[in-house]
Amino acid sequence: MILSDQTLNAMIESGELAVEPLDADSIQPASIDCRLGDHYLVVEDREMGILTLDSEIIYREIEGDSITLPPHSFLLATTAEYIRLPNNITAFVEGRSSIGRIGLFIQNAGWVDPGFEGRITLELYNANSLPIRLQAGRRICQLVFCLMDQPTAKPYAGKYQGQRQSVGSRAFLDSEVTGGQE
Repeated sequence: MILSDQTLNAMIESGELAVEPLDADSIQPASIDCRLGDHYLVVEDREMGILTLDSEIIYREIEGDSITLPPHSFLLATTAEYIRLPNNITAFVEGRSSIGRIGLFIQNAGWVDPGFEGRITLELYNANSLPIRLQAGRRICQLVFCLMDQPTAKPYAGKYQGQRQSVGSRAFLDSEVTGGQE
């Protein structure tokens, strides 16, 4: 079941769900808009010959009020909002239609597990033939919250828990690579 604005407001007011900072304008009929933060990561391709799932990726860190994403390019960004999900709520990260219509694809693997706490790292891809200038503080994506049939027995406690900036891939820490030690 997707949660309505009324339910989201009540959960935020009670402290059961946290989205901070939160503008009243951000709460939509069935979602909460999130704004672009000011921290970005770009793959440092001059130092890497190939990307693999079992080796650490080198990123160049950028901070600023704006960034220009060249055509057909990729970067990681973060939301300005820090969220905390209870153990019975999950969220989908969706791009805003107005943003997608300029050719900016927004993803984060599309899913936020129950029990997650932190800022959300966004994967941004410019599918356009022109550069796109992005500005921190602009609404960039939306979170759609869903009630689970029951609280999870194992809330999220993974390698991205508590992140406060854009965080690069940690696939090299997956159990397939580490022999079961994540």
